[in-house]
Amino acid sequence: MAQASYPDDLLYHPEHDWARIDAGDAEQATMGITWYAQDALGEVVFFDPPPVGTMLTKDASYAEVESVKAVSDVIAPLSGEIVEVNDALVENPAMINEDPYGEGWLVKVRLSDPSESEALLDAATYKAGLGG
Repeated sequence: MAQASYPDDLLYHPEHDWARIDAGDAEQATMGITWYAQDALGEVVFFDPPPVGTMLTKDASYAEVESVKAVSDVIAPLSGEIVEVNDALVENPAMINEDPYGEGWLVKVRLSDPSESEALLDAATYKAGLGG
């Protein structure tokens, strides 16, 4: 399992989801769940990705991850259309635990309103909200 970390290049949603705005294209973002979320869930055993083309709405659930302990909604930190899903997680959902910010990403999204990112938290603010 990954060590606790909250990379500074990510934006965080209070519901323990993250977004990485593409450095070369400010209208595209990669999304996933935070180290805190995967740690609270425990061993992730199932991820059923939404299909490419699905429209996400900021603050709304768009998928579920299932662990040995619970099923949890994944909340969209930003709105937009899914342009890619991490199909590798269907075969190996444990990558969410092993590398939540790298190989464990969930979806890539073409943002419908990039300015929504201004409402997300930076790493320091997110960590402070966790009590750490």
